[in-house]
Amino acid sequence: MEAVEGRSSSGYGKPPWVFRGSAWYQLHLVKAEKARAYIPREFKLVEAFGYTLGGFFLASYEDSPVGVFDELVVIAGLVWNRPTSCAWATRVYVNNDDACCHGRKEVGLPSKMARFSKTITALSRQPSGKKSEFLSRIGIGAKFFSPKDPLNVEVTKIKCVDAEEACNINISLTSPVPSLSFGRRLGPRIRMSLPSFSGATEYNPNLLKYSCQIECRVQALKPLKVSESFTSTNDGAEQNLEDHGRSSSLVAENHKTEAQNFSTYVMFSKPLLALKFSQMKMQVEAPIVLSQCSNSLQTTVSSVP
Repeated sequence: MEAVEGRSSSGYGKPPWVFRGSAWYQLHLVKAEKARAYIPREFKLVEAFGYTLGGFFLASYEDSPVGVFDELVVIAGLVWNRPTSCAWATRVYVNNDDACCHGRKEVGLPSKMARFSKTITALSRQPSGKKSEFLSRIGIGAKFFSPKDPLNVEVTKIKCVDAEEACNINISLTSPVPSLSFGRRLGPRIRMSLPSFSGATEYNPNLLKYSCQIECRVQALKPLKVSESFTSTNDGAEQNLEDHGRSSSLVAENHKTEAQNFSTYVMFSKPLLALKFSQMKMQVEAPIVLSQCSNSLQTTVSSVP
């Protein structure tokens, strides 16, 4: 990690920074009492009935200021700072040194280097349910033409290369095999803004705000399945945790750091909605400083990764 920390992020050039590719944005219910410990006290957590809205953003960039790379952003929840609410990321994993360095120093993100590997397995299609049929009718779901059409199951494995962090997550995506009519099923084209807060890290202690302007075609699909592979201390065998309830309780026993424990908890929390962004163009503006680092801030956010 020393090479990453000492590397300049000047390869990004001047903002705004433009990224092109595809992404999944999955929203989860996260317990407010858990998320609050990782939010700076300057911000008020947006919550209802004991929960906030967290989740993750999994992107594959085909073109960026530093070329091709993958990214997983784990979102602790939504925080309020007048006049708007924004997402707060508790972990960011990338497989590009320059992207990691830039995220840390320029954008104030808790970035970590990780390995991303993808495997694709073909399956026979199962009949679509009523929910999928409804989404298809309103133009944002995947239209399945026949139960006999094949499916691809793509599994993205993310493993942090930091020896101090035991992140080993699998994200499974089931999607139809692309056909000549695939372009018709990508959903409507939209423009949206995803404002976020960042900072309060050892690399950038100031509190920052930045905006991501996204143009893409969007679909609402079945949530991705998240599981964790870990090595048992007894026999060294890998176990796959796919049940959300079991996973949440076991995560706390198998992670050394509280920050990583919480990030994995978010990944295993209850999913609400999954949005697939295709033909995506994301423009990221330069962050603005909301408040300078202070002694009280350092004390407050000492638990923020």
